[in-house]
Amino acid sequence: MAKLILGPVLSYRGGGADGAWRVSALVGVDDKTGVPSLNLDGRAVKPPVLLLQYGGRSYFRYDLTCKQGQEERRVDYHLEGIDGQWSFTVPGKGHAPRMAYVSCNGFSDPSGIRKLIRAENAVWEDLLCNHDRTVRPPGYELDKEQLWHEARTHDKGRQRFHLLLMGGDQIYFDSIWEDLKELKGWIGLPRDEQLVFPVSAALDRKIEAYYMQLYSSRWLPAERYAWGSHDPTLDAALAMASMPTVMMWDDHDIFDGWGSYSVEMQRSPLFQRLFHHARKAFWVFQMQHAVGLLPELTHRSDIRVRSNDPLFEPIAWKQVLKPDKLALPLLDQQPGFSFVHALGPLQLVVADLRTERSHEQVLGPETWRALQGSLGALPGSEAAASACQHLLFMSSVPVVHPKLSLAEAFMDGFGSDHVLDSSADDLKDHWTNDDHEGERKRLIETLLKTARDKRLRVSILSGDVHVAAWGTAYRSDVEPQDNWAQIQQFTSTAVVHPSLVSVTERLFFHVLNAVAKSRQALDVNLTAEMMLFPGSNRYVLAARNWLALELDTPGGAAGGAKLWTTWRCETKGAFTNHLLATEPVSTRPA
Repeated sequence: MAKLILGPVLSYRGGGADGAWRVSALVGVDDKTGVPSLNLDGRAVKPPVLLLQYGGRSYFRYDLTCKQGQEERRVDYHLEGIDGQWSFTVPGKGHAPRMAYVSCNGFSDPSGIRKLIRAENAVWEDLLCNHDRTVRPPGYELDKEQLWHEARTHDKGRQRFHLLLMGGDQIYFDSIWEDLKELKGWIGLPRDEQLVFPVSAALDRKIEAYYMQLYSSRWLPAERYAWGSHDPTLDAALAMASMPTVMMWDDHDIFDGWGSYSVEMQRSPLFQRLFHHARKAFWVFQMQHAVGLLPELTHRSDIRVRSNDPLFEPIAWKQVLKPDKLALPLLDQQPGFSFVHALGPLQLVVADLRTERSHEQVLGPETWRALQGSLGALPGSEAAASACQHLLFMSSVPVVHPKLSLAEAFMDGFGSDHVLDSSADDLKDHWTNDDHEGERKRLIETLLKTARDKRLRVSILSGDVHVAAWGTAYRSDVEPQDNWAQIQQFTSTAVVHPSLVSVTERLFFHVLNAVAKSRQALDVNLTAEMMLFPGSNRYVLAARNWLALELDTPGGAAGGAKLWTTWRCETKGAFTNHLLATEPVSTRPA
């Protein structure tokens, strides 16, 4: 019997005017196994595309595209010669998909597992039991919030979620600094030697192998129960096989703090090779594109600009990806991987905040141009059948978060080039950092302009900070009825990484909660503010968690629909529910 090295990992590839729900499945097998065929609802799909062949393993992408009907439906699939059968649910045509959001699927430090109050995969288990009734263990008990969803999903044989949004740190590569002896030795070198440390051909091959092989061991651990077992392991692997994913990387998908080190360190030969191989692995395993299609990044040489920020040539993604019928809809003429999905009455903007990041830059000028052009072309609420009611902007790092100015000033005095100490680079990562404040204002103003011009609501989804939180950014020079001017931010993190539990972290948590009480004046009429977390007397909740996002009614309903956001937060004995409803767009009467 064939053995899976990786997968299946489902990926959402976009919809079509013909009602196509485009989904792919990544599967890795040993080269000796051959190419397994895949059956979708009892019929064989087309032979897969080879994405990568490396180290005696082959990684294939299958096309699981389905037609959307008037009602949602569940579809089954399995691989010939491999134990196990999986399912995913296709939404009705024109309806908003129900989505779950997670981030931080791993540990920055192996000792972190000792900080967990429950098992490593307890949050994944809760998400899967909410998603699919058939995987619930014997004796599983529902709470009242879960019971609310039974009649419209599970009682009809459906699954709760159509998509799984993964907002960053799907995998942690920080272990490379300990596992490769050459890199472990590099850590002990004086800084001036680190900056010029040569990467030999042999070391480059080791780095490449590390990035290419870790996905298999982290996303499909060898010790898991065999597929087809009556007692499946409820973990990330099963979740990614049961819900089409939408992924965007953050720093740990490269290594901790990428983009927030000094200019000299970012440009060092070692850092550049690490990023090169991390980018290639992300392209194959998270974006599910063939390795041969990935263009190299090249620095612009046609203009002279006084800046330490990386300035890359834009990539003609439409041309690069033209041969791939299942390519992601990457924004054209940008060097990074930002893309946009149209999801009935929802638009999902997935921003790449790592490719061009530096101390003082989050997105480069070409990406801003592509992003603003894409938002300007959105169909607004007046566009009838193609109307967008709500824009969801995925930002791996929170846009609205407590501002830790004193900590920033303190850490600046110690530098930020220590790869095993994340404190300084974490602060540099934040949109609230002084060096990013101007760009944060540009982002918020861009989103507010889109909300006003297209007459829709905007919300931000974020992770990274290992707490659950609710923030808002708003204009104070408009009437309260004009709710387009109120942007909500939902922060959900982490799904595996421990929250703030150690003594030092708990002290930091209390500082964070105290600072969160202060409003942030971004401009004369623009304010960012942390809100009391729903069902809590705190502004941030230190608990592992995941997030559900569900529009109240099918797309096209008169007057729009509420977006319901539900955090499921871990406690020692159960999970708590924290609900928030975002009203559809409204304006004051003329």
